[in-house]
Amino acid sequence: MGNRSTGLDRERQASDNGAEPLPSGDLVFTPLTGFQKFVTSTKLARALPWRRFKKGSVLVIELGGGITEKRQGRFAGANSMPQITGALKKAAYDPRVSGVLFKISPLSAGWAKLQEIRQYIDFFRQSGKYSIAYMAAGGEKEFYVASACQEVYVPPSGSLSLRGLAVSGTFLRTALEKVGVDPNIIRIGKYKSAGDQLLRKDMSEAQREQLTAILEDIYEGFTQGIAQSRGKTTQEAEEMLDEGIFKMERYVESGWLTGLKYEDEILADLEKRTESKPNKLKAVGLKKYSSVSPTAFGMVGRKRIAVIRAAGAIVGGSGGRTSGNITSEDLIAQIRLVAENKAFVGLVLRVDSPGGDALASDLIWRELRVLAEKKPVIASMGDVAASGGYYLSMAARKVVAEQLTITGSIGVITGKFSLEGLYNKVGYAKEVISKGRYAELLADNRGFSEEEDKYFAEQAQYAYESFRNKAALSRGLPIETMQEVAQGRVWSGKRALEVGLVDALGGLSRAVAIAKRELAIPDGEAVALVELSREQPSPLSLLSGGGASAAGLLQV
Repeated sequence: MGNRSTGLDRERQASDNGAEPLPSGDLVFTPLTGFQKFVTSTKLARALPWRRFKKGSVLVIELGGGITEKRQGRFAGANSMPQITGALKKAAYDPRVSGVLFKISPLSAGWAKLQEIRQYIDFFRQSGKYSIAYMAAGGEKEFYVASACQEVYVPPSGSLSLRGLAVSGTFLRTALEKVGVDPNIIRIGKYKSAGDQLLRKDMSEAQREQLTAILEDIYEGFTQGIAQSRGKTTQEAEEMLDEGIFKMERYVESGWLTGLKYEDEILADLEKRTESKPNKLKAVGLKKYSSVSPTAFGMVGRKRIAVIRAAGAIVGGSGGRTSGNITSEDLIAQIRLVAENKAFVGLVLRVDSPGGDALASDLIWRELRVLAEKKPVIASMGDVAASGGYYLSMAARKVVAEQLTITGSIGVITGKFSLEGLYNKVGYAKEVISKGRYAELLADNRGFSEEEDKYFAEQAQYAYESFRNKAALSRGLPIETMQEVAQGRVWSGKRALEVGLVDALGGLSRAVAIAKRELAIPDGEAVALVELSREQPSPLSLLSGGGASAAGLLQV
């Protein structure tokens, strides 16, 4: 561990070996020229009525719950990454926006998304406009975002609980034994711990090793991030967590909070900053501001790069825009659209998926490989791009991950549940009549026979070798080298760079910068990012939900 090179070291080594360093894609605010300001003001003056709001307004972003990758439909309540990041980038240049107010409530988004949002807050702050975060209650994730703002407030009676981070595992083997359920699970990869929950009664050493490494990297990213944002050292951040602060005044005294204010006090202060009338704050919400076109600020060029957001579990077939999964037929149709449409010069594939069906993953991988031979395809990883999610990503010419992305998990898990014991306990009888040696392979009234177990294991091994070999091919590594990495282990983006699973650390902006380099587009030239993914949840799907059986399916 002590001799392990860092991800940045690996990028430097690639440069030293003759490879051209990849563009950073850093978000750098460049003030508009006098002429650009004139053009922007003219375009905004001609904006449609529903896109207008008063000059000097504060942009209000309510951040809480989940944050989706795909842009949501009109009636969806969740915020999306393109909505939040796009708004912050536009607002930095918008002369009508004086600052931003984040109203933060408990978050369920992953660390990589929050890390990317922080980068856009930093970009907004470069414009010189004020940024304020307010939360009544929160923990590490909420403070991670809030700390990136210039000012951070909680009410005097608020509950900011910062004590550190923990991971855990749950194990159902004993419970399943008690009810007579026998999981017949086959997994390939030392660290492929997805089956541990069903097969074990405690945590394996392999799972403990990889979870500890993930925890260390998230903890490091969290403490370094908040320390940098609040003008502290990482050691001071660690000491603050270990202190176990529960008095809000203590956070203020030690410089982690700007002050203690109720929401109405913050709004009253904003009325003064925005020169609003009493109780009539000049403000614009995220939903309305999202309709403002980026063309008004010169942020859109003539060359078009498509952005496809592959988010959710990977399944076969077609589910339309309301499935919440990555359906192979729908995603392949989008990929082919980019391939066939001459207006698109390249593709940025944003992946946020824990994996899923092996066949669906492979079909999508093939389409991406075909496209990558014609046009640049760059993968940008979100919170999770593991197993099947990594399968999709590795098809790209270059792969970019956030430092706190969870990726890897190159392995296979498959199996079925034998319910024979449960059936006996409850007096349920089931007989199967079949013809064919393996016709009863997935029968749930008994476990595998010795012959079936061997057949099932060989099938899983074949799927694993296919995944491993294609990973080696995609990453340009010998199969023997990939074999060492392809043991089902999950890695942080930082460590994935170190072992060669990704090419660079960063967010969507870096993936776009790399795509521009592939296309010989100058760094300073704007491009048009065309979002092809939009999720439109139907009222029926919201009410009914859905599910499917995965028995007998190979999962990657």
